[in-house]
Amino acid sequence: ILLANLGTPDAPTPGAVKRYLRQFLSDKRVVDTSRLLWWPLLRGVILPIRSPRVAKLYQSVWMEEGSPLMVYSRRQQQALAARLPDTPVALGMSYGSPSLASAVDDLLAQGVEHIVVLPLYPQYSTTTTASIEDVVVKQADGLQITSIEDYPTDPQWVAAVADSIRNW
Repeated sequence: ILLANLGTPDAPTPGAVKRYLRQFLSDKRVVDTSRLLWWPLLRGVILPIRSPRVAKLYQSVWMEEGSPLMVYSRRQQQALAARLPDTPVALGMSYGSPSLASAVDDLLAQGVEHIVVLPLYPQYSTTTTASIEDVVVKQADGLQITSIEDYPTDPQWVAAVADSIRNW
Protein backbone atom coordinates (compact mmCIF):
# COMPACT_ATOMS: atom_id res chain seq x y z
CA ILE A 1 0.00 0.00 0.00
CA LEU A 2 1.29 3.44 -0.91
CA LEU A 3 -0.11 6.21 1.24
CA ALA A 4 0.29 9.48 -0.64
CA ASN A 5 0.06 13.02 0.60
CA LEU A 6 0.74 16.41 -0.90
CA GLY A 7 3.94 17.19 0.95
CA THR A 8 5.61 19.57 3.31
CA PRO A 9 8.92 21.35 3.66
CA ASP A 10 11.67 19.51 5.53
CA ALA A 11 12.03 22.39 7.98
CA PRO A 12 10.24 25.65 8.84
CA THR A 13 13.01 27.74 7.29
CA PRO A 14 12.90 30.04 4.26
CA GLY A 15 15.36 27.81 2.36
CA ALA A 16 13.40 24.60 2.95
CA VAL A 17 10.10 26.32 2.18
CA LYS A 18 11.57 27.77 -1.00
CA ARG A 19 12.68 24.30 -2.18
CA TYR A 20 9.24 22.89 -1.38
CA LEU A 21 7.32 25.72 -3.07
CA ARG A 22 9.60 25.57 -6.13
CA GLN A 23 8.85 21.88 -6.59
CA PHE A 24 5.12 22.28 -5.88
CA LEU A 25 4.58 25.37 -8.04
CA SER A 26 6.66 23.95 -10.90
CA ASP A 27 4.23 21.08 -11.45
CA LYS A 28 2.23 21.71 -14.63
CA ARG A 29 -0.78 20.07 -13.01
CA VAL A 30 -0.69 22.69 -10.24
CA VAL A 31 0.06 25.79 -12.35
CA ASP A 32 -1.09 25.41 -15.94
CA THR A 33 0.46 28.55 -17.36
CA SER A 34 3.02 29.19 -20.05
CA ARG A 35 6.45 28.39 -18.64
CA LEU A 36 7.80 31.51 -20.37
CA LEU A 37 5.52 33.64 -18.19
CA TRP A 38 5.51 31.47 -15.08
CA TRP A 39 9.24 30.78 -14.48
CA PRO A 40 10.32 34.43 -14.17
CA LEU A 41 7.35 35.21 -11.94
CA LEU A 42 7.93 32.15 -9.77
CA ARG A 43 11.68 32.55 -9.40
CA GLY A 44 11.89 36.34 -9.40
CA VAL A 45 8.86 37.31 -7.33
CA ILE A 46 6.90 34.51 -5.69
CA LEU A 47 9.68 32.38 -4.19
CA PRO A 48 11.77 35.25 -2.79
CA ILE A 49 8.74 36.98 -1.23
CA ARG A 50 6.56 34.04 -0.16
CA SER A 51 9.23 31.70 1.24
CA PRO A 52 10.11 33.80 4.32
CA ARG A 53 6.43 34.57 5.01
CA VAL A 54 5.34 30.96 4.66
CA ALA A 55 8.30 29.78 6.77
CA LYS A 56 7.02 31.92 9.67
CA LEU A 57 3.59 30.30 9.33
CA TYR A 58 5.17 26.84 9.40
CA GLN A 59 7.19 27.83 12.48
CA SER A 60 3.94 28.65 14.28
CA VAL A 61 2.55 25.11 13.82
CA TRP A 62 5.75 23.02 13.67
CA MET A 63 5.76 20.16 16.14
CA GLU A 64 8.72 18.72 18.04
CA GLU A 65 8.65 15.71 15.67
CA GLY A 66 8.36 17.88 12.55
CA SER A 67 5.70 19.20 10.24
CA PRO A 68 2.18 18.33 11.42
CA LEU A 69 1.34 16.89 8.00
CA MET A 70 4.37 14.61 8.12
CA VAL A 71 3.85 13.64 11.75
CA TYR A 72 0.23 12.63 11.22
CA SER A 73 0.93 10.97 7.85
CA ARG A 74 3.65 8.85 9.48
CA ARG A 75 1.30 7.93 12.30
CA GLN A 76 -1.29 6.81 9.75
CA GLN A 77 1.34 4.76 7.94
CA GLN A 78 2.45 3.10 11.17
CA ALA A 79 -1.13 2.40 12.28
CA LEU A 80 -2.03 0.82 8.93
CA ALA A 81 1.17 -1.25 8.92
CA ALA A 82 0.32 -2.49 12.41
CA ARG A 83 -3.17 -3.54 11.25
CA LEU A 84 -1.78 -5.24 8.14
CA PRO A 85 1.50 -6.80 9.34
CA ASP A 86 1.97 -8.90 6.19
CA THR A 87 1.47 -5.96 3.82
CA PRO A 88 4.21 -3.43 3.11
CA VAL A 89 2.97 0.14 3.70
CA ALA A 90 4.98 3.07 2.37
CA LEU A 91 4.45 6.82 2.60
CA GLY A 92 5.30 9.17 -0.22
CA MET A 93 4.80 12.88 -0.78
CA SER A 94 4.02 14.49 -4.11
CA TYR A 95 6.38 17.33 -3.19
CA GLY A 96 9.18 17.15 -0.66
CA SER A 97 10.37 14.01 1.06
CA PRO A 98 9.95 11.18 1.27
CA SER A 99 9.13 11.43 -2.41
CA LEU A 100 6.57 9.25 -4.12
CA ALA A 101 9.36 7.83 -6.28
CA SER A 102 11.39 6.78 -3.23
CA ALA A 103 8.29 5.24 -1.63
CA VAL A 104 7.61 3.20 -4.78
CA ASP A 105 11.27 2.15 -4.85
CA ASP A 106 10.94 1.05 -1.22
CA LEU A 107 7.94 -1.13 -2.10
CA LEU A 108 9.73 -2.55 -5.14
CA ALA A 109 12.73 -3.45 -2.97
CA GLN A 110 10.34 -5.47 -0.81
CA GLY A 111 9.25 -7.51 -3.84
CA VAL A 112 5.81 -5.96 -4.23
CA GLU A 113 4.07 -6.80 -7.51
CA HIS A 114 0.85 -4.86 -6.97
CA ILE A 115 0.60 -1.38 -5.47
CA VAL A 116 -2.59 0.08 -4.05
CA VAL A 117 -2.31 3.87 -4.05
CA LEU A 118 -4.30 5.62 -1.32
CA PRO A 119 -4.17 9.41 -1.31
CA LEU A 120 -4.61 10.78 2.21
CA TYR A 121 -7.25 13.24 1.03
CA PRO A 122 -10.70 12.04 -0.01
CA GLN A 123 -11.44 14.26 -3.01
CA TYR A 124 -10.17 13.71 -6.54
CA SER A 125 -8.33 16.53 -8.25
CA THR A 126 -6.00 16.62 -11.22
CA THR A 127 -3.68 18.83 -9.15
CA THR A 128 -3.37 16.22 -6.42
CA THR A 129 -4.57 12.71 -7.24
CA ALA A 130 -3.63 12.79 -10.92
CA SER A 131 -0.15 14.11 -10.15
CA ILE A 132 0.34 11.13 -7.80
CA GLU A 133 -0.69 8.74 -10.54
CA ASP A 134 1.76 10.38 -12.97
CA VAL A 135 4.70 9.61 -10.69
CA VAL A 136 3.59 6.15 -9.55
CA VAL A 137 2.86 4.86 -13.06
CA LYS A 138 6.25 6.07 -14.28
CA GLN A 139 8.19 4.75 -11.28
CA ALA A 140 6.39 1.40 -11.01
CA ASP A 141 6.70 0.67 -14.71
CA GLY A 142 4.95 -2.58 -15.51
CA LEU A 143 3.54 -3.29 -12.04
CA GLN A 144 -0.14 -3.66 -11.37
CA ILE A 145 -1.43 -0.44 -9.81
CA THR A 146 -4.81 0.17 -8.23
CA SER A 147 -5.55 3.80 -7.44
CA ILE A 148 -8.22 4.82 -5.00
CA GLU A 149 -9.14 8.09 -6.63
CA ASP A 150 -11.74 9.44 -4.25
CA TYR A 151 -13.84 8.46 -1.27
CA PRO A 152 -15.61 11.54 0.16
CA THR A 153 -19.00 9.81 0.25
CA ASP A 154 -17.81 6.39 1.39
CA PRO A 155 -19.95 5.52 4.45
CA GLN A 156 -16.94 4.41 6.51
CA TRP A 157 -15.06 7.62 5.69
CA VAL A 158 -18.08 9.76 6.57
CA ALA A 159 -18.55 7.84 9.85
CA ALA A 160 -14.87 8.22 10.76
CA VAL A 161 -14.95 11.97 10.12
CA ALA A 162 -18.20 12.33 12.06
CA ASP A 163 -16.70 10.38 14.98
CA SER A 164 -13.58 12.53 14.99
CA ILE A 165 -15.72 15.66 15.11
CA ARG A 166 -17.86 14.28 17.93
CA ASN A 167 -14.75 13.30 19.89
CA TRP A 168 -13.16 16.69 19.43
